[in-house]
Amino acid sequence: MAAAQSQRQIVMTGEHTLLPRSKSSSSGQRNFRIDLLRGVAILSVLVLHFNIAYRLLQGPLGRLLRGPYLSNLVWNGNYGVIIFFVISGYLITSTSLRRFGSLGNVSLRDFYAFRFARILPCLVLALAAINLLAWMGIEIFRGKENPPLWLSDLSVLTFWHNILMAKFGYFNYCLNIYWSLSVEEVFYITFPLLCLLLRRERWILPVWLLAIAIGPVYRHYHSHNEILFLYGNFACFDAIAMGCCVAVLARKQVISIGQWTRRAIQIAALAWMLFVFLHAGIDSVPVWGPTLMAGGTAIFLLAEGPSADVKGTEASGDLSLLTRLLSPIAWLGQHSYELYLFHILLLAGLMTNLPRSLMAPGTRLGWLVLFVAVSSLLSWAIARFYSEPLNRVLRRKLAPAVAAS
Repeated sequence: MAAAQSQRQIVMTGEHTLLPRSKSSSSGQRNFRIDLLRGVAILSVLVLHFNIAYRLLQGPLGRLLRGPYLSNLVWNGNYGVIIFFVISGYLITSTSLRRFGSLGNVSLRDFYAFRFARILPCLVLALAAINLLAWMGIEIFRGKENPPLWLSDLSVLTFWHNILMAKFGYFNYCLNIYWSLSVEEVFYITFPLLCLLLRRERWILPVWLLAIAIGPVYRHYHSHNEILFLYGNFACFDAIAMGCCVAVLARKQVISIGQWTRRAIQIAALAWMLFVFLHAGIDSVPVWGPTLMAGGTAIFLLAEGPSADVKGTEASGDLSLLTRLLSPIAWLGQHSYELYLFHILLLAGLMTNLPRSLMAPGTRLGWLVLFVAVSSLLSWAIARFYSEPLNRVLRRKLAPAVAAS
């Protein structure tokens, strides 16, 4: 599916990003290991998008990554989205349990207020930038005439962009990567409604388990259509539902493990995820590939949950050499939402000014490093001076009681 791969624009979401900030139950600090996993996921997405634009394997990297397995390192970034979906479900459910005490006590107003405050400010800014550049006549931001840009914007803001893509295909280079926001937010629009309707976890969990079962079945029946098996709601809900189930199980502490056991389980889970990443191309294994990757992520998170109170996380003070070396990747995870939204604008600008034919193959790896660095700097600035301050203000305005606690 080389032709399809050249068009594909995958992104991660996940609050991945869209999520509330992950915190350790004991230390009140961000969870380093979860941020690290998010950092790996967003990095895989950035590499994929750059590779689609500039074909990294045509340069020296191609000689290093010979063979079908190693080349998957630059083509399987879609799995980063799956990882984000699982982390998203885990963190949203864990945060809801901590914030409201139980799923049956979820406040519709407060839940939606926190989602609005986290998602909309950055999304509106990204859309404004894309529309301004389109108005200036830059072709890559304008996209195809059908559907019109205003309808594409509306579909992103009202979370049915993946449905629009199912009808029109790939029609806007920048906007099309926002499909994963549609998947996540449709799931989270129903999340508090489901909790309030069923009230008890023993009734809520079977619904999520049903979503997990539907995922591979849906992908099987739509495996001929790349947009449906990659971006359809029911093609992706299973990964988010896995994260939700793991959060409930972790809260119940169905298992009790120590630090070394946790490390062993998480290393095994990461090894499994790497194996899937290298051996199960998401195009060649569309039915079970996402399930296998989501399962490895779920096991990693399940091991993290029961052990949180045993030793805390590395972020709470254990600044080992390995932690210091991995901190830049965890930092990417902390800024993954902003990276998700804005990296594609930089890449589109680079493609406009430096087409693939003019970028020497021997320089592409260096351009990738520069692209990641500039994207990271832009994302940090947006988070530091725009999204995080506005997020805090909106939360205080829309849900003052919960925000204060």
